[in-house]
Amino acid sequence: MSKQEYTITVYTENQVGLLNRIAILFSRRKINVESLNTSPSEVPGIHRFTVVVNETEDVVRKLARQMEKQVDVLRAFYNTGDEIVWQELALYKVPTPEIAEKVKVERLLREHGARAVVIRQDYTVFETTGQREETDKLLHVLEPFGLIEFVRSARVAIIKASDGFHALLKDFEFREPGPDILENEFLDKQDKVFAM
Repeated sequence: MSKQEYTITVYTENQVGLLNRIAILFSRRKINVESLNTSPSEVPGIHRFTVVVNETEDVVRKLARQMEKQVDVLRAFYNTGDEIVWQELALYKVPTPEIAEKVKVERLLREHGARAVVIRQDYTVFETTGQREETDKLLHVLEPFGLIEFVRSARVAIIKASDGFHALLKDFEFREPGPDILENEFLDKQDKVFAM
């Protein structure tokens, strides 16, 4: 199996130390994280991790299962680029005198879907969103004009085939215990002890 880019989406409770436990899962398997984003999800109190890795499907599948074994992780999904809608945000800081003299700024902004967010006498900051190829294209255009700084955000992604996590969560809350839901004997015993 060959490696390819996967986006792992993890729904979690927002607990201290969870990011560290998830990071350990990656480091133990020597998997490099290309991008990591955490944010609130569509469900109040539930957070969403979006992790981009370049790995084989078998490794990513096992990793997603391992993540779901973490106490605060509710569900982990993995998807290829074709199965998600994703964007990244990029900021570019360039010297204002250089960019104003040599480039028609309006045309540059229009061609690359960018906008100026800060314009000062000494520097200008441009912002654009898009996929990696799109943000890299503007980077290469601005490099000859004395690019001072460049930063790209982590990926944000939405799964195309998803109905949203809230539907899964409601289904999970109202399911009757069955053969796929295991009872925890230790917790049952503790409940009985505390009830006494």
